[in-house]
Amino acid sequence: MEQISLNWEPERRTYTVGELTQAVRNLLDRELGDVWVLGEISGTKSAPSGHCYFTLKDQDAQLQCVCFRSSLRLLRFKPQDGVQALARGRLDVFPPRGSYQLLVEALEPQGYGALQHAFEQLKKRLALEGLFDAARKKALPPFPRRIGIVTSPAGAAIRDLVEILSRRAPGVHVRLYPAQVQGAGSVEGVVAGIDYFGRSGWADVVIVGRGGGSIEDLWTFNEEPVARAIAACSVPVVSAVGHETDFTIADFVADLRAPTPSAAAELVVPERRKVLEQVDGCRRKLEQAVRYCLVHARTRLHDQGVDRAIGLLRRNIMRSGQRVDELDFRLRELARGRLNDARRSLEGATARLLRQDLRLRFSQTRRRLERTEAAAAQRIRIRLGLARRALDQAAAQLRQLSPLRVLERGYAIVQDAEGRVVRRAEEAPVKANVRIRLFQGRLRARITESHQAATEPSS
Repeated sequence: MEQISLNWEPERRTYTVGELTQAVRNLLDRELGDVWVLGEISGTKSAPSGHCYFTLKDQDAQLQCVCFRSSLRLLRFKPQDGVQALARGRLDVFPPRGSYQLLVEALEPQGYGALQHAFEQLKKRLALEGLFDAARKKALPPFPRRIGIVTSPAGAAIRDLVEILSRRAPGVHVRLYPAQVQGAGSVEGVVAGIDYFGRSGWADVVIVGRGGGSIEDLWTFNEEPVARAIAACSVPVVSAVGHETDFTIADFVADLRAPTPSAAAELVVPERRKVLEQVDGCRRKLEQAVRYCLVHARTRLHDQGVDRAIGLLRRNIMRSGQRVDELDFRLRELARGRLNDARRSLEGATARLLRQDLRLRFSQTRRRLERTEAAAAQRIRIRLGLARRALDQAAAQLRQLSPLRVLERGYAIVQDAEGRVVRRAEEAPVKANVRIRLFQGRLRARITESHQAATEPSS
């Protein structure tokens, strides 16, 4: 009977580290996509990229947080160590460390007053940058002809401004840039108005403001973009926000702070009646001064004999002019002679330099060297040819006289055990060992038979 095995173990699924991290990230994003976390800020660090890193902690745990540059610039309150804050964002996993962190999109301080804390923080930071320094503030023109106003067209501030400006300076041109001064879009509207007058150059001075209200109502003028727009404006800016007891960041950055919009109109343009009175007083004083100067000059000229003095002065001037002309002629002639001498000296030096030119001498030496080298090479080739022919002739003679040529015709050289050449049969007796040299190779042999040749008869 076939045995069936039962395996009740669950199916095993294997993750890579990256896959598991991505699964955790998806789970956090799905379950905790938007959370509010309360804790104390610590370990704040700003990176060169513009991102801000800090930790939210309480007595039980701590949470790593990061606020990217795009979100950080929109925060009213910037992270600061030791402050209890409420952060909104979403949880995310940082894969290189395998840790989770809170991506902060909003941050509100707790227990101090969020708006007041943000106000003090921004004020301190802008002061350190020098935006409040008196040295950078521009002076208002004493008699502006064109005045730009950035405020709400429906508020009481614009009515007060127009009324006072029309009464004090009827000839002044006024241009309104309508902008919301509180609520959503107010910051962008005020900044756009300031930038418009700064770029166009139409206005001699700009008034930015609104009527009174709570700190929340006036908060548009505590925003950093508005402060930086005022600082960057190319024309003087007057801040006229709220009542006399209200202070905003715009008041500190502006070139002049007015307690109210009405006071701003009075500070910007002088009263027409007072200006006319000042002009009349200056005119009377000027007329008196001119009359006095004329009388005094007439008396002094007559006392000193002005006609004779004028004649003497004219003659002295003409003699001095003639002397100047003579000196000018002499100077021109001297300069012309010096210039001709210098030109001739330069031409002579140039000619001598050309004769001593090393490039020409190098070229001549190179040509002589090339000719010498060619002649030496020709003589060497001739000597080598003659030597080669003499060597060939000697080699041919040597080959003709070589004993090997005789051996090549079938002859052999016989040597005894001592190496002496055997020329006669008696020099190699029977049983003597001999060595035989052939044309190609050598032989060893033993004499088994010896025959002496008969003596040839003498002729």
